[in-house]
Order: sequence, then structure tokens, then C-alpha cells
Amino acid sequence: MPQFYELTTLSCPVVSVSRASDGVQAFLSTPDARGALLGCWRTDIGTLGRLLILRAFASQEDLVAERRRALLDADPFNAGDAVTAMEMDTYLPFPFLPPVEPGAYGRVYEFRTYKLRPGGLAPTLAGWEAAMPARAARSRLVVAMYALDGTPRITHIWPYAGLDERSAVRAKATADGIWPPPGAPEQVLEASSAIAVPEPYSPLA
Repeated sequence: MPQFYELTTLSCPVVSVSRASDGVQAFLSTPDARGALLGCWRTDIGTLGRLLILRAFASQEDLVAERRRALLDADPFNAGDAVTAMEMDTYLPFPFLPPVEPGAYGRVYEFRTYKLRPGGLAPTLAGWEAAMPARAARSRLVVAMYALDGTPRITHIWPYAGLDERSAVRAKATADGIWPPPGAPEQVLEASSAIAVPEPYSPLA
């Protein structure tokens, strides 16, 4: 059975992000917390004042229990009024990719989310499976995953040493014809991107 991933987005006033992050670290360290923290980042380019939290769960039961813990807590993520909104989305990984491995992979991480046409997930997966061996040789992919709730969509996370490396790798992959995946762009209705930097306690750093 594949792991379940949860991507939580906490919205904060820009001046309160550090205080919210301290609360997140405490909330995820309590003995009753379930799942494994894979990464926590703050947005640096895109919509600011966001904390992005990626966790893995071995079972749907653990994910639901942890989701319930956050939803029923009077002070979710121990962040108090530093958090003005939260979104918690459930994902499954692309089935041909390895599990997320924590490690130090880059100073910036790009989060890309594509909303797909109805029925667009299967051709997206097929295109990615064909293209990823060549693309992975150029730079690491942390995860590509598809949502189990809400609008059909995928999210993929890429680490880079910096923005210059990101631009160079992407341009070369496109010029060499190995990216984007065949048949996948035609399935995308809306695309968004954010650049985020890892928090000091993030296992993905």
C-alpha cells in the first residue's frame, strides 16, 4: 500500500510566520502526533506569509486521526492568532516514483500545482512515467503526487541550489526535448508555482 501524503498550507501575516513555525514544530513533536514530518517551508516568491508542511502517513487511518487532531484542536499547530487560515490536502504519490527521502537537497524548493482536465490524470501519469528517467538525471525531484480530494490536480516539488540553477536546468531540459512530459501539458487547465525555503527543523533542507 503506498504512503499517503498531506500538504498543509498555513496562511499567516508576514510578520508572524516565524511564530507560527515555532508552533508547528511543537505541534508535530507531541507524543500523540501521527505521521512523519518530511518538510516545512516558508514561501519566498509567490504568495507570501505561507508555511507549507509535507507529511507522510503509513495508513489512511493515521492520516484521518491526525487531521481530526488538528481540526478539533482549539489552537491547531500551536500557532494561535499567527495563523489566519489553513488548508490540508491529501495526496498519493505517482506510483512509479520512490518514496520521499529526507535530506539536504537545495536552498530553494519549487512547489508546482497543476489543475487538470477531468480525466486528465491517466495521460499525465503516463507522460511523466516516460519522461522522468531522463528528467531525473538533470535534477532531483522530491515528489510528484495527485490529490485525492477537491479539484483534480497534481503537485510536484523540486529542490535547487538557487534560482539560477532552476532556470538553467529547466531551460536545458526543454531545449533537449526531454521535458515537459509527452501529453501532460494538454491536461493542465491552470498552473501555479511558489518558491519556498526550508525551516531550520525541516528534514528536507
